[in-house]
Amino acid sequence: MNSQLIYALLIVIASSSYGILSTIIKVAMGYGFTSAEAVTSQYVVGFILALILFLITQRTMPRLTKAGVITIIFAGIFTSTTGIVYGKSLDYLPASLAVVMLFQFTWIGMLIDCIRRKRLPSRPEGFSLLFLFAGTILSAGVLDVDLSNIPWQGWVFGLASALSFAIFLQINSRQVEGISTITRTFFMSFVALIMISIFLTPEIIWNGTLIQTNLLWFGLALGFFGIILPILLFSIAGPKVGGGLSSILSAMELPVAILAASLVLHEKLTMLQIFGIVLVLIGMTLPTVLAQRKKLI
Repeated sequence: MNSQLIYALLIVIASSSYGILSTIIKVAMGYGFTSAEAVTSQYVVGFILALILFLITQRTMPRLTKAGVITIIFAGIFTSTTGIVYGKSLDYLPASLAVVMLFQFTWIGMLIDCIRRKRLPSRPEGFSLLFLFAGTILSAGVLDVDLSNIPWQGWVFGLASALSFAIFLQINSRQVEGISTITRTFFMSFVALIMISIFLTPEIIWNGTLIQTNLLWFGLALGFFGIILPILLFSIAGPKVGGGLSSILSAMELPVAILAASLVLHEKLTMLQIFGIVLVLIGMTLPTVLAQRKKLI
């Protein structure tokens, strides 16, 4: 298999793991935990898992450049802010609409990449974004949702989560010399944990909520699928794929989120939503397929 396709597949797997987070958080809220407690458990347990991996596999501390340190710090910051504001959006928005708002990272990420590289979107990227936008509206089922009573905070937190995730993808697509992927994941999760401790509910660590309740199991699931797996895979594949294509390939998050909500939360899945998912998948794969065809010609 072509190495570029392998890196693209890693991005798809990483974004798919993000797709199930909203369902896990909603299940945790059904058990009586707040979204803030669920998100905090994600970053606490995620850091512990990253620390264990770091201690097992690494023997020496890395020698980082100033640019490398800045990249890791900001990647960690925007990893955590995405979790914080997305969790808050779930307090105000229906799950389907919260996913749609987060999903705006596709065009935001492409815009950021074009500005950073001083370029215009390619024709495949433009067609891809059209498919993604149409597929997002249909697959999330927002056409059947009454938007008149949505609090303004929901729109703000939802759009902020999209902006934060788009910036994270751009930063994490930068190569950092002199550091392994596991070490990078460890330091990013440490920075994220500091941010979470400032803005959410770190008291679950010492008041017994994390250890003595079911929150620990939710934290394990959220920590693995929300911290360890995606950060590892994005760190490996992001620099190879680039920020623009990473944003498009990460569109896999939406179909996974919709399917997970349907299977676990028993949310209704209509034929219109299925058609929207198909459009998202077409938009997601279009740039990669056309790039491979161009190489073969």
